[in-house]
Amino acid sequence: MTNHVTGKSIIITGAGGGFGRLVSEKAGALGAKITCADIDGAAAEATAAAVRAAGGTAQAVAVDVRDLAQMRALAKAAVDAHGAIDVMVNNAGTMPLAFWSDHEAAMDAWTRCIDINLKGIMHGIAAVHDQMIAQGRGQVVNVASIYGNFPVAGAGIYGATKAAVSFLSESLRVESRGKIKVTTVKPTGVPATGLSGTIINPAAAVGILGQNMPEFLKMSEQMGAGTFPADRLDPQNIDYASLAPEHIADAIVHVINQPWGVSIGDITIRGAGDHFIL
Repeated sequence: MTNHVTGKSIIITGAGGGFGRLVSEKAGALGAKITCADIDGAAAEATAAAVRAAGGTAQAVAVDVRDLAQMRALAKAAVDAHGAIDVMVNNAGTMPLAFWSDHEAAMDAWTRCIDINLKGIMHGIAAVHDQMIAQGRGQVVNVASIYGNFPVAGAGIYGATKAAVSFLSESLRVESRGKIKVTTVKPTGVPATGLSGTIINPAAAVGILGQNMPEFLKMSEQMGAGTFPADRLDPQNIDYASLAPEHIADAIVHVINQPWGVSIGDITIRGAGDHFIL
């Protein structure tokens, strides 16, 4: 496939770990100029250093996506270092799954979730919009979730933020057609990412697992004990049960790796044998 990534100036939020770090490394290896953004500046720098060590171009910026001024400063840093902003990947997020009955324990995390998952993407779009319009072209990639597809128990706040991401994305696409292309990425559950560490009540995963929850819990126990069948963790197996983070990163790079006139509007990535019902 033709490399449409090389030379692009790409900002990635949440680049200190998870999908963000993987996308930074993969896009950097294809010749993109990466601006790694994360609230943890040291983690962002570690990612940027890994890209540079592999022969790529990257800088790190400590930024809180909840702060519009910091996001605007992030955009300026990308332009100052790399001359443009070709792609903005709004990846930073948190997943405080909890039932409404958990509101006392969950409220602070829910508020933070709204600020990061919704306001953070709003700030990301606003920070790069004028630069992309002035350039005459750009791409915004917003990471949503299959949780945004339909309201379920245990994900009232998280699911609402991810549904809102789709609304934000589509409104931007309609308003900026022919100048900014927009992609919404909807990962399925990826147990191996740090995102699961932000869950408030593990039982709230029932909304996305439904009747498959007992089997999923058994799989999780077996994976922890090292007894889960290895063939079901092989992506070549049609019954691939637990998606690895690199497949999400590959999908994000794929939507960037298109001719400027070709826009992949939305993409869902899941293991062919995963347990998630949405």
